[in-house]
Amino acid sequence: MPTLAIAHLRNVRMGPEILEYMRAVDATIASFGGRFLVHGGGNKTVLEGSWPGDLVIVEFPDRASAEDWYASEAYQEILPLRTGNSDGDTLLVDTVPGGYRAGVFADKIAAARSG
Repeated sequence: MPTLAIAHLRNVRMGPEILEYMRAVDATIASFGGRFLVHGGGNKTVLEGSWPGDLVIVEFPDRASAEDWYASEAYQEILPLRTGNSDGDTLLVDTVPGGYRAGVFADKIAAARSG
């Protein structure tokens, strides 16, 4: 199952360091089979609440690849270029299988609570 690396970045200061990070990050992602799905602000429409900042989503083939990318020496070397020039939250999240249905999951939870 693919795993997504998701970053919600705010207060990005577009100076030389963040530009260096952006130039270097592609190679670190590619070496672990990752690819960008979303990068930055893009054409977004906020439907509920507010959304300050930018969104970055990178898809990796599996959880191990995503964890290995984040922990890699190459990525850890450039990470301070981003974290020192932006505020944000970053997480890894596994995708669901094809055909996943929230209603089926709700039924499992209800059944577990009742019995």
